[in-house]
Amino acid sequence: MKRIHSTLLLVAGLIGLAACNNNSGNIEGVESFKVAQGHKEGQLSYEQTPPVGGEHNPIWQNCGVYEKPLYNEYAVHSLEHGAVWITYQPDLPKEEVDKLIQAAKSNSYTLVSPFPGLDSKVALAAWGKMLKLDSADDKRIGQFISTYAQSSTNAPEPGAACSGGYSETR
Repeated sequence: MKRIHSTLLLVAGLIGLAACNNNSGNIEGVESFKVAQGHKEGQLSYEQTPPVGGEHNPIWQNCGVYEKPLYNEYAVHSLEHGAVWITYQPDLPKEEVDKLIQAAKSNSYTLVSPFPGLDSKVALAAWGKMLKLDSADDKRIGQFISTYAQSSTNAPEPGAACSGGYSETR
């Protein structure tokens, strides 16, 4: 009986720990969108800026850090694979950009790039999710990455490649 009780306590503790780590609904400011899925070539239009999903190029953008803007169509394909796209205004100070790059190092399924016309200093996108921020110091950046990068409940194709694809910029 004592062994059963210990096992039940262990299971209850693990369930509680999992619940604490599943903060997908607890990140203040995250917006959710229903987005289409499918491959289509050419220049495409997106309802969100930056895009959080939709039809996209058949080739994905390689995850990594980019100094120039990306083509939305390739980056959206990476989101489908479970990547988080960290975008920032092109005139964001270097110190702020460096903080975003450092945050991206926590998960290899990240893209970092400037995004002209962004209406916030920083925006994070995952498949169907967006978080707009005023600073690269915001603790929600790490929360967003840990919640949505490779999310099996969010990304349509988590674990699909984030390398071996497209690496050009605009």
